[in-house]
Amino acid sequence: QVQLVESGGGLVQAGGSLRLSCAVSGSIFSINFMAWHRQAPGKQRELVATISSGVSTNYADSVKGRFTISRDNAKNTVYLQMNSLKPEDTAAYYCNGHIRIVEAGPTYTYWGQGTQVTVSS
Repeated sequence: QVQLVESGGGLVQAGGSLRLSCAVSGSIFSINFMAWHRQAPGKQRELVATISSGVSTNYADSVKGRFTISRDNAKNTVYLQMNSLKPEDTAAYYCNGHIRIVEAGPTYTYWGQGTQVTVSS
């Protein structure tokens, strides 16, 4: 069974940093596209950052220059380094991945359970 498990959230003061991790467990063939999303109370979930299998990255304008997404293929893990955090970054952060279970098989989308990030002013 494939699972995505996020960790690294917590409470931090404005201007501080956090590093989120998302580990993919289970028997898989490959991980293609991975992304981080976030959802603040009363708001829609928004895409924060993406990383392709070829490590091409994209960011929401609101986090450009402050957040960095990366991946360690050997560990099946994607990271989100968050610097210069602002109170408006407060949200539940979710990772998702497009994962191929068997060679030449289809890609499925999986989501993690989320990790809370709270930035105090």
